[in-house]
Amino acid sequence: QVQLVESGGGLAQPGGSLRLSCAASGSIGSIPGMGWYRQLPGKQRELVAHITSGGTTNYGDSVKGRFTISRDNAKNTVTLQMNSLKPEDTAVYYCKALHRGLVHWGLGTQVTVSS
Repeated sequence: QVQLVESGGGLAQPGGSLRLSCAASGSIGSIPGMGWYRQLPGKQRELVAHITSGGTTNYGDSVKGRFTISRDNAKNTVTLQMNSLKPEDTAVYYCKALHRGLVHWGLGTQVTVSS
């Protein structure tokens, strides 16, 4: 069983920055894929960024050039550096992990971008 705990959410000004972190715990070896998804009010959950254990990254179109994902394989953590934040980035951000053929989700952390 994998548990995912997100941190770093909160309130930011438009144009500001936030850094989200996700820590995976449990009886875990290597986690092939980890990433961040977000869910805007009334919308489907969407890809923000994903990273493999080998460092290959994918980003949602709306965040390319503004967000950067990274991970520490030894610690089984993944981070999301969010720059140039926009009000439309306001959402609940969820950490996701793919492990042993199963999908695991964190409980989510709220990000609000507002002046």
